[in-house]
Amino acid sequence: MPKQQQTPKTTYLSDYQPPDYRVEWIELYFYLHETETIVNSTMLIHKQDNGSQTPPLKLNGEKLLPKSVALNGEKLSSSQYTFDDEHLIIPEVPASFELAIETEINPQANTALSGLYLSGGNFCTQCEAEGFRRITYMLDRPDVMTRYETNIEADRVKYPVLLANGNCTKAFLSADTLSRHWVRWEDPFPKPTYLFALVAGDLAKIEDRFITQSGREVTLRIYVQPHNIDKCQHAMQSLKKAMRWDEKVYGREYDLDMFMIVAVDDFNMGAMENKGLNIFNSKYVLAKPETATDTDYEGIEAVIAHEYFHNWSGNRVTCRDWFQLSLKEGFTVFRDQQFTADMTSPGVKRIRDVNILRTHQFREDASPMAHPIRPDSYVEIDNFYTVTVYNKGAEVVRMLYQLLGAAQFRNGTDCYFERHDGQAVTTDDFVKALEDANQVDLTQFRLWYSQAGTPELEISHAYNEAANTYTLTVKQSCPSTPGQDQKKPFHIPLAMGLLDKQGQDMPLQLKGEIAAIQRTRVLHITAAEQDFTFINISEPPTPSLLRGFSAPVKVKIALSDDERYFLMKHDSDDFNRWDAGQQLAVKLMTQLVADYQQNKDLQVPDAFIDAYREILNNDTLDKALAAQALSLPSESYLSEFLDPIDPVAIHKVRRFMRQSIAQGLSDNLLKVYHRLTDNGKYRIDQTSISLRRLKNICLSYLMELNSDDIIKTCYQQFLDSNNMTDVMAALEPLANTNCAEREMALAHFYQQWQHELLVVDKWLGIQAGSRLPGTLEQVKRLTQHKAFNLKNPNKVRALIGTFSQNNHAQFHDISGAGYAFLTDSILQIDPMNSQISSRLVKVYTQWRKYDAQRQTLLKQQLEKIANTPRLSKNVYEIVSKSLG
Repeated sequence: MPKQQQTPKTTYLSDYQPPDYRVEWIELYFYLHETETIVNSTMLIHKQDNGSQTPPLKLNGEKLLPKSVALNGEKLSSSQYTFDDEHLIIPEVPASFELAIETEINPQANTALSGLYLSGGNFCTQCEAEGFRRITYMLDRPDVMTRYETNIEADRVKYPVLLANGNCTKAFLSADTLSRHWVRWEDPFPKPTYLFALVAGDLAKIEDRFITQSGREVTLRIYVQPHNIDKCQHAMQSLKKAMRWDEKVYGREYDLDMFMIVAVDDFNMGAMENKGLNIFNSKYVLAKPETATDTDYEGIEAVIAHEYFHNWSGNRVTCRDWFQLSLKEGFTVFRDQQFTADMTSPGVKRIRDVNILRTHQFREDASPMAHPIRPDSYVEIDNFYTVTVYNKGAEVVRMLYQLLGAAQFRNGTDCYFERHDGQAVTTDDFVKALEDANQVDLTQFRLWYSQAGTPELEISHAYNEAANTYTLTVKQSCPSTPGQDQKKPFHIPLAMGLLDKQGQDMPLQLKGEIAAIQRTRVLHITAAEQDFTFINISEPPTPSLLRGFSAPVKVKIALSDDERYFLMKHDSDDFNRWDAGQQLAVKLMTQLVADYQQNKDLQVPDAFIDAYREILNNDTLDKALAAQALSLPSESYLSEFLDPIDPVAIHKVRRFMRQSIAQGLSDNLLKVYHRLTDNGKYRIDQTSISLRRLKNICLSYLMELNSDDIIKTCYQQFLDSNNMTDVMAALEPLANTNCAEREMALAHFYQQWQHELLVVDKWLGIQAGSRLPGTLEQVKRLTQHKAFNLKNPNKVRALIGTFSQNNHAQFHDISGAGYAFLTDSILQIDPMNSQISSRLVKVYTQWRKYDAQRQTLLKQQLEKIANTPRLSKNVYEIVSKSLG
C-alpha cells in the first residue's frame, strides 16, 4: 500500500448532507496580472432553513492566502477566522450576511491548469470539478447555485478581450490608468462554481447569428489566437447544427443573448460547458483541410455539440453532488451520440461507440478501479471522469430510450427539464421524471446506476421442428467488483431478430401473443434465468442477438463459424453484421495466439479472406461501413479474451492476419485504392469521408506487403495530397516501415508543419505508435525535442500517452524499460499536473492480467510510485486501489 504522510480522506455518497448556507449572489472583481492577480469577492449568504442553530461558515479554498475578510462591512481580525490549505472557517456568523474576501493568486505558476491560469499568453479558467477554490473562497460544491456578476480589469494592450459568463453590461477604460480597461458580465441564471468562466487575452473572433425557434436572435462568437482565425468555420457551422438539432429533437432553446467559444492550447480535458462561455481545447475547434483529418472534423462537430447540449443537461439542470456526475455527462454523451448519428452514418457511429465501450469501459469494469456509473465513494473526484461515468452512463440512458420509445422518452425529458429547471438534482430525479411522465415502474432498472461490472448473458437455443417453435434460454450474471461481491439481476433490453435460410428477418411472435412483430423486437431480461419461446417458426433460424448493441453486456452463445459468416453477409442490423465479423476474427486470432505460443505454423482460413473479399467488392455497401468491417479487432480488445495477456503474441498475430489479408486480396485492394483515389478539391461531406476511409484502409493493408512499388505509391500520396487525412493515412504506415521514405516523410512533415501545434502533436503520436524496434529510445529523444512540452497535456497525450496506451508490444517489452520510462514521466508530471499524471498511471491498473514476469515488473513500478513522497491524491487513489 502507498506510504503517505497523511492518508487522503475518502468521500462517501452515504455521507451527503445539504449545505448549511446558500449564496444569493456573488460579485467578483479580478485585477489581472500574470503573477499577482487580486480577486475580490462579495457574497450575500443566508443560512438554510434546517434548524435553529447557526453553524460555523466553512468555505473551500485550496492553498489560498486571504488578504482581508469583512463581514457586513466590518473587517475581521485574524482571531475571528481560521484558514488552512483547504478551508477558511468563520466560527460565528449571523443568519444572513454579506461577506467580502480578498485573495491574491499567481496564474503564471498554475501548471495544474485548474482554477485561473495562463495559456499561450492568455488568462483562462477551468473550474470543474473543484477548480474555483483555487481562485477564491466559496462553497465550492455543485448544489450551491448562485447568480454571478464578474468584473475584470486588465492591461488593454496585452488583453484587449475580456470575457465571462452571461451578458456584457458595461465596458470602459479604468479610472486609475488609461493603460488598463474594465468590463462587467452578468449571468441571470444561477449556477454552481464549476460553471464559472473567465478569459482575457489578445484574441481574434469570428461572429455569426442564430435565430431560435421562438424568433430570438443569438450572437455566436468563436475566439482564437489571431493566427488561427482561418480554422474556425467548421466549428461555427457545427454549433449552428447542434442548436437547431436540440430545438427539433428535445425542444431546448438557447437562453442567453450570446454564446461564446474560446480555444486554448493548454487544457486538461476536451472542453468545458461553462454557462455562455465554453472553453475548449484547441484540438476540438481548429480545423482546415490542410491541418485537420476527417476524424478531427468529426470530433469537433461532436464535442461542440456535447458542450452546447450541456446548456440544458448540465447547466439549467445540474448535479446535486459529484456522485451524480453521470446525470449530466451520461445523458449529454447520449445526446451527442444521437446528434452525430443523425449527421453521419447511424450504423458506423454505433460501431465506433461500442468499440470505445468494449475496448476501454469493459476493461475498467474488470479492474480495481471498477465503479458504478453513480460511484459510492472517491478520494479525488477528478479520477471519476471515466468511460464508465460518460460512456456506460450514455448506454444506460440509451436503454431507457429503447425501453420507453422515442416519443415517451421525449415526454420524460420534457418533464425532467420543466420540473427541475434551476435545480441541482440526482440520477434518481432523472429516472423519476421518466417514470412519472409515462406511468412506468423503473425500480429494477435503477440497479444500473448502483451496481458496477459488465453483465454477462449466457444464451442457449433450441428449435422444435414438430411444434414449429424456437426457444431462447437466457441466463444473466455479473462478476464481482470491488465492494460488490453479489449482484441482483439487471433489467436488460435484448434486441434480437431471427433470420431464415434466405437471410430474411422472420416475424417474431412469442407464445401467448396474438400478433407477430416484424424484424427486430426487444426481450426484457429481468430474472437470473428466463425462457422465450417463439411460435410459427417454420424452419431452424439463425439468431441475431443484441442488435444495435442494445445493452452494455457480454453475450455468450454457441454459434458455428458458418452461422457467423451467414450473419456477416445477411444480417439487416448494421451493428450485428459488423460484429459477426469481429467475433469470427477474435475466435481466429485467439487460436492463432495459442499456435504462436506453441511455435506452430500460422494460417488464416480461406473463408475469412473470402468474406473480406466480398465486403471489398460489394459496391452497394456503405463505404464507411465497409471500412469498419475490414478493420480487425484492436490489440486492446483482443487482450480481453486472453489470460494471461501476451502483448507480443497479440501484436505478432494481428500483424500476421493483416499480412495474410493483404496477400490474399492484393489485386482487389489495389484496384479499389486506385478507383477511389481523388485528387480533386477536399470535401467534408459524408460520402467523401467514406470514400477516403475505404481508400486509406486499402493502402494500410497494401503497405503490409513491404513492396517497393507500394511504398513509392504511399510516399507519393504523402507528398501529393491536398488534405491532412490522406497525408496522415500515408505517413502512419510509412512510420511503421523500415525504409528510406520513412525518414524523408517524417522530416518533411515536421519541416512543413513545425509551427502548427496540433499538427506537431500528430507527428509526435505517429512516432510514439511505431511498431519498429527502437521506438522507446526515439520517444525518449522526442521528450527533449523543442516541439515537446511536459507541461502541455496535448503533447503528453500525443507522445507518452500514445506510447504507453496504444503501442502495446513496445511498451510491454519484457525488459521493463517501457514501464520505467512511464513511471519516471508520471513522477515528473505529478507535482505539476496531477490530473494528467493520474490518467497515465491508469495503464498500471491491469497489472495482474499479465504473465508472472510482467506482473513483477509492473508491481515494482506501482510500488515505486506509492513510495514517492508528496504524491498527489489523484495518483494515490489509483495506485492504492491497484495494489490493494
